[in-house]
Amino acid sequence: MDGFNFHLFLTGQKYVIETAKAQIYFTGEKCDKDGNALPPGAPPEPLPEVENPWAPFQDEIAYRLADLVFKKVEMSQPNIDELLDLWCLDVQWHFGGDSGPFGTHGDLLETIDSIQDGSAPWQCFQTEIEENLSVWYRDPDTVIANMLSNPDFGKDFDTAPYVHIGKDGKRRWSDFMSGNYSFRHVTQIYEDPETGGENVAGAMYCPIILGADKTTVSVAMGHVEYHPLYLSIGNLHNLAHRGHRNGVIPIGFLAIPKVADRKYNNNNNFRIFKKRLYHSSLVSILSSLRPAMTTPVVHQCPNGYFRHIMYDLAAFVADYPEQVICTAHFSDLDGTGEPCTREWVNTLFNHYQGEPGVLWDNYGIDNDVLPFTHYFPRADIHEILTADLLHQVIKGCFKDMIVKWVVSYLTLEHGEARAKEILDEVDHCISVVPSFPRLRRFLHGRHFKQWTGDDSKALMKVFLPAISEYIPYKMSRCISSFLDFCYLVRRNNFTTDTIAEIQAAIHSFHHYREIFISTSVHEHFSIPRMHSITHYPALILDFAAPNGVCSSITESRHITAVKKPWRCSNQYNALSQMLLTNQRLDKLAALRAMLVECKLMPPLKTPLPPDPFDAEVDKEGADDGERLLAKVDLAKKRALGYPHSLEPLAAHVQQSELPALTHRFLYEQTTGMSSDDVDLEDCPEIFGSTKFSVFHSAVSRFYTPSDNAGIHGMHREQICCTPSWYGQERRDTVAVVIDDTVPGFQGMSAAWVHLFFSFKYQDNVYPCALVHWFDMYGRSQDPNTGLWIVRPAYCDSHQCCRHLAVIHLDTLLCGVHLIPNYGLRPLNRAVKFYHSLDAFSAYYVNRLADYHANEILF
Repeated sequence: MDGFNFHLFLTGQKYVIETAKAQIYFTGEKCDKDGNALPPGAPPEPLPEVENPWAPFQDEIAYRLADLVFKKVEMSQPNIDELLDLWCLDVQWHFGGDSGPFGTHGDLLETIDSIQDGSAPWQCFQTEIEENLSVWYRDPDTVIANMLSNPDFGKDFDTAPYVHIGKDGKRRWSDFMSGNYSFRHVTQIYEDPETGGENVAGAMYCPIILGADKTTVSVAMGHVEYHPLYLSIGNLHNLAHRGHRNGVIPIGFLAIPKVADRKYNNNNNFRIFKKRLYHSSLVSILSSLRPAMTTPVVHQCPNGYFRHIMYDLAAFVADYPEQVICTAHFSDLDGTGEPCTREWVNTLFNHYQGEPGVLWDNYGIDNDVLPFTHYFPRADIHEILTADLLHQVIKGCFKDMIVKWVVSYLTLEHGEARAKEILDEVDHCISVVPSFPRLRRFLHGRHFKQWTGDDSKALMKVFLPAISEYIPYKMSRCISSFLDFCYLVRRNNFTTDTIAEIQAAIHSFHHYREIFISTSVHEHFSIPRMHSITHYPALILDFAAPNGVCSSITESRHITAVKKPWRCSNQYNALSQMLLTNQRLDKLAALRAMLVECKLMPPLKTPLPPDPFDAEVDKEGADDGERLLAKVDLAKKRALGYPHSLEPLAAHVQQSELPALTHRFLYEQTTGMSSDDVDLEDCPEIFGSTKFSVFHSAVSRFYTPSDNAGIHGMHREQICCTPSWYGQERRDTVAVVIDDTVPGFQGMSAAWVHLFFSFKYQDNVYPCALVHWFDMYGRSQDPNTGLWIVRPAYCDSHQCCRHLAVIHLDTLLCGVHLIPNYGLRPLNRAVKFYHSLDAFSAYYVNRLADYHANEILF
């Protein structure tokens, strides 16, 4: 029933708070399309019967062709025409017909344009100045109505704020409606005499999430940039926001004013004009939402029911100045200060009336500009700003501060010449990191001209092990604490314990960062972007998990809403073409959602994220399978060219111990006991007729909603064991569960896969892996890096006989990334990344490889 349901994986429960007076009214009661209440148990209105459910397409073939060439393949118009000509020719020759599904590309596009589902036409207004600036937008009320009625979101939708209590009895914050902001605002609405009381009885609270961020599509063609405005709603779960399922929609392209003469770029009047244009544009675009912020309107929801909806501006995702959210003085941001509020700003306005310089210089407040939130009920720009992990923390702190400060320290400590030698060595260390899914390959270390957010995130995964030997302990601990913070706040689910861990990481970072002052690298830490991390615990309590309302969502949406449409245009005055492309994509997505609801199409699989890196693309990404903890399966296709009998196979792969290890494996599988003290003769016999099959990879599927995940929070990764991967051998390392009662990596062991194979014994198929074990070094994590260290295991003191074993695939949890413990000796320049797992005596277990690793390898 609405407001109460079971969490699918964490085994806790979601409860609507009924003790708060406001919650008695904001219950999201069902009604019909005219707003009349429905009796309990009444079904939603049935879908209208239509003669052709594929309309405006003539049939399924026409729809699927349009979806293929326009959305999936992004085929050019001349190529579409050529394909249609060939189709028509084939129909004429073989069937005597006169045409295919479409005559030309124009017919195909015209049919897409006539789709009624998901329609939200683009409109334009212009500024009244000498050089007109155009602002393109879509009616946000129409966009929200389309989003609310999308049946694709039926299982990822909340109709009321709730408190999520886990099985451990602790509160959890995950999706937006579990945050405190929703409760605070439904209370404000209820207590407002103009909007509350019976006026909101049974209404559904609909928090509106906005995001705005500039993006550049081409530097080579004259720094072509756009400023899209995105919209979503807090009723959708985080996976819907991040799953590229039309949960985040572009509703505007803001004007970017420029001056011909660069000397006026910092002109005060021009600066004020840009700010006023920005905020007034937002006011105009969002104006259609204002009526439903005080009086509920009736809209259909994803499950087919209608409800009375009340809008509320709830979150704004943007790269904002620190002064907008914090009252601390700029000279001591980590000192005393309270959250900034509209009332506090008004007090300063009144106190310093006629002294705008004081307001700007001391408080960062511009009295020439009113924020757009001023024109909407209950909206406060200071309250709705969300965490910005990408711009503030990853780019702002890690790349632009910590990495640069480390370089400065090396220069101050060792002199410029020696510092360059050390940095060259660090770059070589980074370049030889073993392969791992989604890991950026730094072929030449950090040396490339244009840094992106993805580059910064990728460097975070490998920087600390490479640099730790060259910097003081406190500096390593500072970086480690900062990285802990970054990974903790990116999780999809928070408890009071997680919040405490975040606060501890912040405290540790603040403590150890003093090393940069004591070594004369930097003078102070009153830096807005660095200070912003102190606000994250409070922002999580308000908005729940940042990965549901973070700039990484808008960054990823840039690819599908801006960059790809721009590439598909003729790239000359391309905006109008991009808008039309976005509109057509939305219509195709909306029509497909209806076809899925009618059982005419299978559910759409979550697409793989665009690969921003090199050609080393693994078969990994979001997985839409049912939710489970973890599972590893062999590849569907067997590898060719291998013997099918055990002894010849062992000779072929040059693993002489394989037969004995397989016999011992079979003994353990059939008896449930260890084979360590058992003679080989007592192990089950494997007949020569037993057929063995070899595989070059396995696929790991695991639950990780903090990463790029499918609709059930599942992700898949490929574990390779192949003699040729882009010209080189690749054999990955894995995490093997040894004791599932022990938490973290202490209950696991790392292993290097040398062979994936399977065979059948007594009607049972055994999927196996031949692995080389790694032993844990020490009883705790490395104090410098906070990472576990492992060493290759050997059966003799001379390290000539590797400790190998054949294990069942069910014991594998997932792939694990190992980074060499490089030491201080210079690396042989002949060592490449594909040699790394054979070239060092110790390795770090890299829990920074991705968010899933960070959550399980503690």
